Amino acid sequence: MSALPGPRKGRGAASNRAGRFESLGREAVDDGWGTLDEAPPKLRTHIQVDTSRSVLSYNRSPDVPFDRSINPYRGCEHGCVYCYARPTHAYLGLSPGLDFESRLFHKPDAAEQLARELAAPGYAPQPVCLGANTDPWQPVERRLGITRAILEVLHACDHPVRIVSKGALVERDLDLLADMASRNLLSASVSVTSLDRQLSRRMEPRASAPQRRLQTIRTLADAGIPVRLLIAPLIPALNDDQLEAIMERGREAGATGAGYVLLRLPLEIRDLFVEWLQEHYPLKAEHVMARIRDSRGGKDYDATYGERMKGTGPFAELLAKRFGLAAKRLGFGPEPALDCTRFRPPELPGQQLSLL
Repeated sequence: MSALPGPRKGRGAASNRAGRFESLGREAVDDGWGTLDEAPPKLRTHIQVDTSRSVLSYNRSPDVPFDRSINPYRGCEHGCVYCYARPTHAYLGLSPGLDFESRLFHKPDAAEQLARELAAPGYAPQPVCLGANTDPWQPVERRLGITRAILEVLHACDHPVRIVSKGALVERDLDLLADMASRNLLSASVSVTSLDRQLSRRMEPRASAPQRRLQTIRTLADAGIPVRLLIAPLIPALNDDQLEAIMERGREAGATGAGYVLLRLPLEIRDLFVEWLQEHYPLKAEHVMARIRDSRGGKDYDATYGERMKGTGPFAELLAKRFGLAAKRLGFGPEPALDCTRFRPPELPGQQLSLL
């Protein structure tokens, strides 16, 4: 693991801090040759096979609006410094920092495995979220096509799905997405965190540019797909001043619903985010963290269900009021309910055909 400090072009995290399960950490030390003054070497993306036994992941979180999800990839090349999925890389013995965005895992037989899980006796369909942790349409998807193959399985058996992305590559699959939406089997959420290109490039270096995401909202909406604008995360003193402007631009692009999440800093994300702040916004760093603590009961993070997404206290209440007023003014509505009655279990190779 590299421990060289400083930003890397095209990467979000500034370091490769050891995960919480590691017994040793690493620190950059000046060896007298000026190594710490040199630009860090280019970091390439490495892709490995994921050996997990299932594709569907289930949750019982009372403040999450779905009970199952599919994440085609572990790790995400978008490199969003705030990503709440970063700590999951620690389970693999890797860093939630640069490893998370440069050492990715994929399941080559994800579509076949999903079909087996959907065909299992007693499976009861409910909307599945595609992209709950990492982005299904991150850059590596262009080459591997894992997400496309998963969508084809869901499309073939009329399974309802909600998709979440900040990648323009989602437009590649418009044929499947539009057809499913026409049968009330699909809704989409597109994340737009800032209209400031410089801030977005620093915060989420390999995600699509803000204006390109707005164009994606328009493309999906024009194809008859219900689109929800997702502002996640809102970061106090960094992008919260853009809340109303983002909502207005999203509505103009065709979004019919909206939501937001206050910045979450669980586990390793806290140190990674503070490190990023000090690197890119040193004069704002302390103010940002103070506002975060104001909204988290004096702590950097509070994982309490029902409060972790929006925060508490005067500042969090003001954000909620601003969002509510803007949503009402712009005519945003609730996310549509999807149809679960059309589902047909997929037919597996060698399976006995039904007589009906």
